Amino acid sequence: MYIIIIGGGKVGYYLAKALLDEGHEILVVEKDPDRTEFICGELGSVCVRGDGCEVATLTEVGTGRADMFIAVTGDDEDNLVACQVAKHKFNVPRTIARISNPKNETIFKTLGIDVTVSSTNIILEHIEEEVPTHPITHLLDIKDKGLEIVEVKIPPHSTTIGKAVKGLKLPKGSVLSLIIRSQKKPIVPTASTVLQAEDQIIAVTTPESEEALRTALRGS
Repeated sequence: MYIIIIGGGKVGYYLAKALLDEGHEILVVEKDPDRTEFICGELGSVCVRGDGCEVATLTEVGTGRADMFIAVTGDDEDNLVACQVAKHKFNVPRTIARISNPKNETIFKTLGIDVTVSSTNIILEHIEEEVPTHPITHLLDIKDKGLEIVEVKIPPHSTTIGKAVKGLKLPKGSVLSLIIRSQKKPIVPTASTVLQAEDQIIAVTTPESEEALRTALRGS
């Protein structure tokens, strides 16, 4: 698989190293000449100096034959532009963008980026496993359908405890698929299922309905 990586910082470097170890053909595009020289010294001739947002640079590195295009610079805007050019100009089948600001995730997805990786959200979701402060944990994105599978935990103070599913104002297009309860078998909820404290609810929803789903399940 031919994979182009935009950004030769620590993330890009270690990603390239790991993918090379797996036997993939890798090319890193990096603006900084010193960083470019360092990567070539460490990994071989797999890094070129250039701007990954420019069509000329992407043409030169053979983006048209790339199977995957990954932008991991520290600048969200650069990552978005680079992935858009790769997607729409060179028809790369799979684009992945690193984002620093979680608020940009919806914008990236709306503009056609296949996968976004937010280090902030990843950390928050790991924190959720220990301290239930993050209301929604993303489990899986169903890209071609515009849907995602999420987990919502019902806190002890929630105003929805004791309410039946049929009494919840779930957003359109959202479906409750499973309820996991401590020391009990998971159940498939029905209209008469009553929410309990500490319920872990697996639901299917859209990115736009996340907040409405959270409110419906946890209360305001």
